[in-house]
Amino acid sequence: MFKLIKQDGNARRGTFETVHGTVQTPVFMNVGTLAAIKGAVSTMDLKEIGCQVELSNTYHLHVRPGDDIVNQCGGLHKFMNWDRPILTDSGGFQVFSLAGLRKIKEEGVYFNSHVDGRKIFMGPEESMQIQSNLASTIAMAFDECVALPAEYKYAKDSHERTIRWLKRCKAEMKRLNSLEDTINKNQMLFGINQGATFDELRIENMKQIAELDLDGYAVGGLAVGETTEEMYHILDVVLPFAPKDKPRYLMGVGTPQNILEAVDRGIDFFDCVMPSRNARHCNIYTEKGYMSLKNEKFKTDMDPIDPDCQCPTCRNYSKAYIRHLFKANEMLAMRLCVIHNLYFYNKLTENIRKAIEEGKYKEFKKEKLEIYNSRI
Repeated sequence: MFKLIKQDGNARRGTFETVHGTVQTPVFMNVGTLAAIKGAVSTMDLKEIGCQVELSNTYHLHVRPGDDIVNQCGGLHKFMNWDRPILTDSGGFQVFSLAGLRKIKEEGVYFNSHVDGRKIFMGPEESMQIQSNLASTIAMAFDECVALPAEYKYAKDSHERTIRWLKRCKAEMKRLNSLEDTINKNQMLFGINQGATFDELRIENMKQIAELDLDGYAVGGLAVGETTEEMYHILDVVLPFAPKDKPRYLMGVGTPQNILEAVDRGIDFFDCVMPSRNARHCNIYTEKGYMSLKNEKFKTDMDPIDPDCQCPTCRNYSKAYIRHLFKANEMLAMRLCVIHNLYFYNKLTENIRKAIEEGKYKEFKKEKLEIYNSRI
């Protein structure tokens, strides 16, 4: 399923074959938590801006409209009119974010819905069942995301529990994929490495989950309070123990700089709400640096956001017009900026792939970091 085409240092250029198409890696997955990109961006828009993989969330879709409803509608692909790969997060991070409403036990997690307060139980089997109902291409294992900084004993207990939960996830997915009425009988499972910021826990966790021969391996529990230096250190420590013939996914990360650094350490998959969230607040990524379109100097600037960008927004609209839309609270402003930022991220990973193929990744990374660390 995963084929390594070229390696430049630790940076990897590969392909990942799925039942819904082949993914070119490294790849940035565009986040549509509730089966939609916030900012009124459609799946037709996603195709135009080069999205390869859409990411939706198990917990949120279970709460509404309900995974049983999505299943009755033919699964997520049919429901949202998207024929390319979809990855569904397991709900573990959302449970982590509901710290005041949850109770973690060996069987799973008891918590209250953030929407209506109703009691919900989710364990490894329930997470797999929901994701099977959604019929995503890739399902993520149910794990516990530990808040940082964490106490060693709690982190150790959590990483051991996450491994036990992963084994239950694998067994349940095998059962679900064998059922006659399962929509996607080729659903894949990615395991998640945990262990907080403790090197020995991270390494031990990766060693154990690598033995389970999963379809891919994620590094989770980062970008939740630690410094970027700590995050990069964990990647340096744990990735040598990740299977080389399987894709590696850094969950919830991040900035263009984070992506460049993580690719240099051997990561293949990324996702983050940052490009769309920042766009909705008028903060834009460009090949000349980071900018806020609310700046007064753009009031009469009739140039596009980035003259060299080929996204639909830059081909058709000026900075002055988009700034006006934000000032007037027109929702078109968010849509145009989200389209631009997601195009930027998708194009960035495309250019990363090209640089690795040409054996020029170190130079590419150095050049881009200088640009992305600047502000217009």
